[in-house]
Amino acid sequence: MPGITREEVAHLARLARLELSGDELDHFATQLDDIIGAVARVSEVADQDVPPTSHPLPLTNVMRADEVRPSLTPEQALSGAPAQEQQRFKVPQILGED
Repeated sequence: MPGITREEVAHLARLARLELSGDELDHFATQLDDIIGAVARVSEVADQDVPPTSHPLPLTNVMRADEVRPSLTPEQALSGAPAQEQQRFKVPQILGED
């Protein structure tokens, strides 16, 4: 596989609106070529027998049943509030909006 060229890096830099020096173009060309090579090696290892996964271990989301249980009444919840209005906590206005 041919390596990524300095001109290709310059083109990508123009698309990203980056101004790169000649040394940076050479440096990034080498690095991008190494990255592309590493991705190619990983692609060679992946086989048709291996399904794509997002995590190496199987995960199961543990959910409990949504059950209605006794809880505080609005009066009990607001009993310690310094200020309340319409069964809600009242806090100082901070954004200057009505």
